[in-house]
Amino acid sequence: MSPLTSPLHDRHVSAGAKLADFSGWSMPIEYAGGGVLAEHAAVRDGVGLFDVSHLGTGTVRGPGAADFVNACLTNDLTRIGPGQAQYTLCCQEDGGVVDDLIVYLHGPDDVLLVPNAANAAEVLGRLADAAPSGITVENRHAVVAVLAVQGPKALQVLELLGLPGELDYMSFVSGTGGGTEVTVCRTGYTGEHGYELLVAAERAGEMWDAVLEAGAPEGIRPCGLGARDTLRTEMGYPLHGHELSREISPVQARAGWAVGWKKPEFWGREALLAEKEAGPRRLLWGLRATGRQSPRPGMTVLGADGAAIGTVTSGTFSPSLRVGIGLALLDTASGVGEGDEVTVDVRGRSLPVEVVKPPFVPSRVR
Repeated sequence: MSPLTSPLHDRHVSAGAKLADFSGWSMPIEYAGGGVLAEHAAVRDGVGLFDVSHLGTGTVRGPGAADFVNACLTNDLTRIGPGQAQYTLCCQEDGGVVDDLIVYLHGPDDVLLVPNAANAAEVLGRLADAAPSGITVENRHAVVAVLAVQGPKALQVLELLGLPGELDYMSFVSGTGGGTEVTVCRTGYTGEHGYELLVAAERAGEMWDAVLEAGAPEGIRPCGLGARDTLRTEMGYPLHGHELSREISPVQARAGWAVGWKKPEFWGREALLAEKEAGPRRLLWGLRATGRQSPRPGMTVLGADGAAIGTVTSGTFSPSLRVGIGLALLDTASGVGEGDEVTVDVRGRSLPVEVVKPPFVPSRVR
């Protein structure tokens, strides 16, 4: 089966992007003329533009739609109001994570969801199956494109486009830029000041071109998913299928802050409350290499006595720090914690690493 393509696929091909299958979508990993390191640096020092249209989009509408979503997903939607967004989780009854996603609250009867590519149909299907009469769930993955403008100069780019940029973090508004209607949200996955732009799929190319033209004086670069991964790993942000999964709960992944523990109802509530009370059997930590290599997903973490104490979930070379970094689930029974020295088994060789609490570099999200 051929991978799906973004509405911006032709732009990526024209720009010489290296394309790869990502959750069933053909997406740019990096672009000609720079690669991951240059794209990473553009976001940390200036501004970068990402196509993240592989992310799903769906609506939940009808009388009491927000209350319905709040009774299903983990975070407490009553903490925010219309025009605000919230990070939340869709869990199984055993506490495993089906997906992590962003909820855009338009009003009590109108909610927009942005789940991950591989899980969009599953999340929306679960909501549709549970929805009471009068509430409709619609998958809009094919009709909405998502662009991310990220970096310390992102605000200047939006101002040049004529889009509203002076927004509080995790808030959103509608605007018009480059002749296109856009939903602008102050969110991102890089640890930098940034925005995500939701546009109709048929207008995505015009919006992409307009952002690159407006950002040219600021040195904007198109950026692929390779840089997106190094940026998010430096921040310790979880990636579903790595730090969160049906086998990895929010408690284990240190994502308990996205759980409304006092809510009377949400999927997986009883299992998560029990795990929180008992304490998780494993916990997510950061690893900073003191040797010359980088940890990679699936590698075994070894304690001081050489016994296996955990597994690397994500790992890469940090372009900002110039060292290898990683995230790993470590057994709580091992007693290993912040500042301890452990090793990672890199194909039979021992890579010394220090256990740290992410982020690895300071967040500049405000």
